Amino acid sequence: MKQKKKWYDFLWIVSLSYLILGFFNILFAWLGLLCFFIPLIIAIAGGNKAYCNKFCGRGQLFSLIGGRFGLSRKKDIPKWLKSAWFRYGFLIFFFVMFFMMLWNTYLVFAGTKNLNTVVTLLWTFRLPWRWAYHGTLFSDGVAQFAFGFYSVMLTSTVLGLFTMVLCKPRSWCVYCPMGTMTQLICKAKHVTSSRKK
Repeated sequence: MKQKKKWYDFLWIVSLSYLILGFFNILFAWLGLLCFFIPLIIAIAGGNKAYCNKFCGRGQLFSLIGGRFGLSRKKDIPKWLKSAWFRYGFLIFFFVMFFMMLWNTYLVFAGTKNLNTVVTLLWTFRLPWRWAYHGTLFSDGVAQFAFGFYSVMLTSTVLGLFTMVLCKPRSWCVYCPMGTMTQLICKAKHVTSSRKK
């Protein structure tokens, strides 16, 4: 018997909407912070990866495109891509890029740098995104954060789509920085709770 879908099975719509909205108005990129904080809160409070397993709209989107629409080769992911050194190395690299984005945002807030209306894809390719910014009541730093954060989210989506096509649909989930981080939190909580017993 076909299992009835739950509300969280449709969170892929949220991920897709996020990318589309950010294309037309970059300030929607701020909503992506939910994808950063909710997994951490769930991992810290529950000590599990429920977000990755149930609520990750991006993972669902990859499953839909790669699985149902058949745009995946459905091959096993290479061993090096799921190795600890690669996952932790990618997490560190991701953090470095994230903090560089925050630093640029700070410079714009401080008035020592002008707003750069560019989305950087794969941390290399600069895509002019001027049409997506129509001004704000707040500092240009608000928009600078949005451009930087959308760059991070778009880049991770492209990487996910790339590995989805080459490997299994949710191959991104194997080396996703948020997944690696929540896994570390869960391990730390498990060790802590074991010591208390």
